[in-house]
Amino acid sequence: MNVSFFAKKVLVALFMPPTLPILLVIVGLVLLHWRRRLGLALAWSGALLSVLLTQPITVSWMVGALETAPVVAPAQLREAQAIVILAGGRRAYAPEFRGGQTVNRLTLERIRYGAKLARETDLPILVSGGAPTRGTPEAELMRRALIDDYGITPKWVETRSLDTAGNAQLSAPILHAHGIQRIVLVTHAAHMTRAAAEFRHAGFEVIPAPTAFLASPTDHEEIELSTFFPNANAAYAGWYGSHEWVGILIQRLQGRG
Repeated sequence: MNVSFFAKKVLVALFMPPTLPILLVIVGLVLLHWRRRLGLALAWSGALLSVLLTQPITVSWMVGALETAPVVAPAQLREAQAIVILAGGRRAYAPEFRGGQTVNRLTLERIRYGAKLARETDLPILVSGGAPTRGTPEAELMRRALIDDYGITPKWVETRSLDTAGNAQLSAPILHAHGIQRIVLVTHAAHMTRAAAEFRHAGFEVIPAPTAFLASPTDHEEIELSTFFPNANAAYAGWYGSHEWVGILIQRLQGRG
């Protein structure tokens, strides 16, 4: 078990929904008897933050600021040497699948798009992702899913990385050993800013291939009444966007952004 990895995850979780808004409310309520004004300010701040992070309009604005990479163009794909697909997690309890584990929703969205690009280009694939909680590495589950569900066999499987920085650092020697410098990077649109920075830092020319955009396309959709009310989809996007903003802050503090 990687203690420093889990310590970082705990600290990050404290600054993300739903933990942060709940903590603000709890601390505010506890302080009411001693510091009423401060307690009320914290409690109301937590409640307001909870609404903002589950409300479609504000969440779409927050996530949209991350999703700056456009859909990859065919001309860009022709310049690449390989496709790199990043893991996004696994489903640890999946008894209906071989081995009792499989890729989770995030990883599935990425490998689905990566498989599409591989069919269009015939480029070799590297999948990257370790096993933060032991068990089967995420990259191995990705390899199985690509073979079983899409009929595509990755050429390289990187199974030791625990985060985005590790994806880049541990994929670099594998790809550089084969003379590969220019890659198509497949991950979520909101994750692309951070992921591309890590791979550039590792010495690659990155062609972003974002997928699973979370921001609402308000430029060509009619605004519905539900847009003004918190909902589960917005809560999910708010959680994901918060995770990426915290990750970008850490990345820049470490001088890799």
